[in-house]
Amino acid sequence: MGDEWRDHLTAEADGTIRIAAHNNMKVDARIVTDQAHFNNHIDDRGPEQLVNAAEMPGIVGEAWAMADWHFGYGLPIGGVIATDVDHGENGGAISPGAVGFDINCGVRVLALDATIDDVPNIKKLGGRIAGRIPAGASGKGGLEINLDQIKHLAVGGAQAAVEMGIGFDEDLPALESNGLLEANDAELSSRALERGMRALGTLGSGNHFLELQTVEKLADEKTAKLWGLYEGQLLAMIHSGSRGLGHQVCSEHSRRLEQKYRRHNRGWYADEYDFTLSDRQLACAPIHSREGQHYLEEMNAAANFAFANRSALTHRLREVLRLEMGADGEARTLYDVSHNIAKLETHRIHGKNCQCAVHRKGATRAFAGDSGLIKSNFEKTGQPVLVPGDMGTGSWIMAGPIKGQNQAFGSSCHGAGRALSRTKAKQTIDGKKMQLKLEQSGIRIHASTPNILSEEAPEAYKNVDEVIDLTSRAGLARPVARMVPNVVIKG
Repeated sequence: MGDEWRDHLTAEADGTIRIAAHNNMKVDARIVTDQAHFNNHIDDRGPEQLVNAAEMPGIVGEAWAMADWHFGYGLPIGGVIATDVDHGENGGAISPGAVGFDINCGVRVLALDATIDDVPNIKKLGGRIAGRIPAGASGKGGLEINLDQIKHLAVGGAQAAVEMGIGFDEDLPALESNGLLEANDAELSSRALERGMRALGTLGSGNHFLELQTVEKLADEKTAKLWGLYEGQLLAMIHSGSRGLGHQVCSEHSRRLEQKYRRHNRGWYADEYDFTLSDRQLACAPIHSREGQHYLEEMNAAANFAFANRSALTHRLREVLRLEMGADGEARTLYDVSHNIAKLETHRIHGKNCQCAVHRKGATRAFAGDSGLIKSNFEKTGQPVLVPGDMGTGSWIMAGPIKGQNQAFGSSCHGAGRALSRTKAKQTIDGKKMQLKLEQSGIRIHASTPNILSEEAPEAYKNVDEVIDLTSRAGLARPVARMVPNVVIKG
């Protein structure tokens, strides 16, 4: 295919770039970017993947890449596509590769009614958190649970975690989907369950982290006040997901579906579904097929485990905060959002309601206040959108529109987005020097593995403020508060 898509580029007035449908594309593709950002961060593979995704059976609307887009597996990270569940005989496509391996990798933000000055000893607190929150690729240090308990969490999500004493009832309304998705018929493999049993209450590696942050500035004081946020306030941000359990689910289903596709003169063809794709990594099944339903159920089960995992991490953090800060350490859940997930939602497409399977890979919901799909305390503001940046710069909290879903199926960016691959970052960035520089600026870093400091260095990421600005200009979400890191726990 090459770079033929470049001949179909148009800069839109709303801060996006459009790739008009051509060849086998069924819909246009849209990238949340301006020309300068596009030229600075372009990797042809990302837009090519987006073009391939626009060929998906049953796709509707447009294929989107958020402002933090970069090359991924099948669909670029930051990709958002929706397929019509009523397309054809068995519905439009559902694709594990368009969801991602780290199912429901998401972010939870906790708000304290305290500032950094209320912390008796920040060095001691950071050390205590690092000792209590296991980080790294292994599941070492996870909560001990048995087979019945892991199955209970996979079906019951954050609500099951509360029943097990690792979460509060009052947390649940502040979690996307109340921390629970339909998974009663899920049949997780023994390997997936085994990997999950070792991982509950662990951060993981890569871009997963726990940070203590200070609200540096408010961009929307009215919304911030309604959410109980103020300048100087101490927040905690947790970024983790379904760990090995979710990875196993994606691996198993991707492998099975990819085996159904054979080389064809027009790409990859699955005779059983009469589906043709340009990229086998987007291997998919009709959503109402047996394979589509099995994947949906098991993806939901993995997502439930991720909600439970963030609940367990929150529980462990709260224990340390109370121990070190007393009453000042009480932390309420502001919100918890999901990435890497497909959800059945109704959206207005070309003037008609369409029930869609919305795949958000490295993207998050940014639902409007009047959508009828968020809790009453956010109806006046729109849904909180939690956007981690990098460990040296800062992070943001945004809000979905107050009225009217945004044009990208109610979606937004999920972070800053990588500017360098992990390999390139390791080759070009000295992690130890970077850590020393950050600690001299007052940011305490606790990392379990040396390479992670290079891979996750600020220079490896796009400028988060630029990503936020692009997202705001496209009308997807508006900035509310910017935070700067105080303590960083990394895998």
